[in-house]
Amino acid sequence: MKQLSLTARLSLMFMLAVTGVLGAAGFFFYQMSQHHFDELDRHTLEDKLRAGRELLKGVDDLAQFDTLRPQLQALLGGHSDLVVRIVDANDRLLFAASGATSSAKTHAHGSSDGGVRRETRVWRRKAGVVEVAGKPLSIELAVDITTHKVFLRTLAGWLWGALVLCALLSGVLGWLLARSGLKPLREVTLVAASVSAKSLTERIPTESTPAELQQLVLAFNAMLARLEDAFVRLSNFSADIAHELRTPLSNLMTHTEVVLTRARSREDYQENLYSNLEELRRMARMIDDMLFLAKADNGLIIPEEQSIELHALCQKLLDFYQLTADERGIRFLLSGDAQLRGDPAMLHRALSNLLTNALRYTPDGGTIRLDITATGQNVALSIGNPGASIPEQHLPRLFDRFYRVDPARREGNPNNAGLGLAITHSIIEAHHGEIHCSSRDGWTSFDILFHPRG
Repeated sequence: MKQLSLTARLSLMFMLAVTGVLGAAGFFFYQMSQHHFDELDRHTLEDKLRAGRELLKGVDDLAQFDTLRPQLQALLGGHSDLVVRIVDANDRLLFAASGATSSAKTHAHGSSDGGVRRETRVWRRKAGVVEVAGKPLSIELAVDITTHKVFLRTLAGWLWGALVLCALLSGVLGWLLARSGLKPLREVTLVAASVSAKSLTERIPTESTPAELQQLVLAFNAMLARLEDAFVRLSNFSADIAHELRTPLSNLMTHTEVVLTRARSREDYQENLYSNLEELRRMARMIDDMLFLAKADNGLIIPEEQSIELHALCQKLLDFYQLTADERGIRFLLSGDAQLRGDPAMLHRALSNLLTNALRYTPDGGTIRLDITATGQNVALSIGNPGASIPEQHLPRLFDRFYRVDPARREGNPNNAGLGLAITHSIIEAHHGEIHCSSRDGWTSFDILFHPRG
């Protein structure tokens, strides 16, 4: 079954709501009108019955009853729709009066004001007993309510007609209001339908958006911004991959073409193969790094759960790099200790990338500091080194793939493919941590904060 559109649903709900309210109001008005006429008729009968009783109570003998006829006729016979009968205990008629248009004995025929032919009239009756000279007399009264019933039937017809008409009008009005109110949703649909790789700059204007849709529009615009940023990064990433792979491939082709220009000795061929092997190893490392990052992006990197002495892990890394540092007169200062749970191999790789960068940019004779701090359940590690400050505009992008602060790509250097910090960032995130870089006044620091696992 085909689902109704949102416009149709809102129109239907608006029509039902309006119809319900008007129907309840019409029903209440009809009941109040009927109650009003019933009260009028009841009061008329009660007043006439009370007046007749008061008049008959003053009679001491039925022989005087005839003297009361003019007063009874004036009191009870003056109502045009009222019929009155007074009978004794033997059902003998003592007095009878009827209005000019009423008859208790006959049926009334003819057309009503509304054009409906009435075969019988409708009466409301009331009776009472009064004692006259010790004998009970029965007073019977009946009022003609045919006019009231005709009016109520006519009123009900008008109310039903008005209800149907208002339901149709409210349906049309609800459709127009819903269509106008849902215009921002159509704009979202048009923008979403027009989104492509070449039109990610499109945004939905928020100036004319109603408050109920502000969050939706803002979330959609934010999604487009994220898509645009991700697409730009992906395009740059693809270009960087092509650039990085082109260099070793070009080197391989050049070496091979040079060797093949003429016959060479066995040593020359071996030297060329060793050179090609270095380029192939560089490509293999780059491909491994890219596969690692691809797994990290898809949540496939699951660290092992082992207890790690962070001080011992850092000391092991410093011992490995100590020879390189001694050649340049660089000192390492390690302070603090803490324990955390994680994958030692992955953390070793992440910290090794940071120490490699620190050694590369630290001037000869400088000092690299590693500070470990345990604050509550969190563990903080800071790796800082002296050197030229990194411009602030580059700091947010340091962990992007293939990104370098120095626009010169240093082609041919196998240790500077531009993936080290991106891999470090993925490893830290896999360990429920976060990493930031600050650089000012000739001091650059990478600060890592490990959160407890929930």
